[in-house]
Amino acid sequence: MDAQTCILTRRSHREFTGQKVDRALVEKIISLAAYAPSWKNTQISRYTAIEDPRIKGDIVERFCLSGTNNPHIISTCPVLIAQTFVKNRCGYERDGSFSTDRGEGWQFYDCGIAAQTLCLAARDLGLGTVIMGVFDRKGLQEYLEIPEDQELMALIALGYPAGQPDAPKRKDVDTLLSFR
Repeated sequence: MDAQTCILTRRSHREFTGQKVDRALVEKIISLAAYAPSWKNTQISRYTAIEDPRIKGDIVERFCLSGTNNPHIISTCPVLIAQTFVKNRCGYERDGSFSTDRGEGWQFYDCGIAAQTLCLAARDLGLGTVIMGVFDRKGLQEYLEIPEDQELMALIALGYPAGQPDAPKRKDVDTLLSFR
């Protein structure tokens, strides 16, 4: 699949077939996500692939916030990726000072790039994804025993999509772009 087709056909999938995803395919996706650009090549994103239905059930019961579709998504995806990042590396100089006025914010930018790269790699390999950020982050971070030098960033559902949703309407280039 060429890059434009991958970008134009990538969707947020909230329903999956339930078909098991081979671990080698998950490893391939993560190996491709490793090529996401990052601040001074710090490569701060880390990933935990959760396949165990009991763990996913605990996440649904204990850490999903009410009013979201996340419980259904997590219950139906065969693999749930917990994306974390190594703290205090991205956006810093060697002496510990910030390189820009964004402070600690640059790490979120790099995590977003890595998450999107993961999603595009999954799409290219025939899988669907959706990035989720609405959950009890601190509680889930403790439950998953995330190392102290890392922080939980997002959950990414991964699996074989049950259909291909239509593309939502996009803003036109005149709205998005200006020249000076």
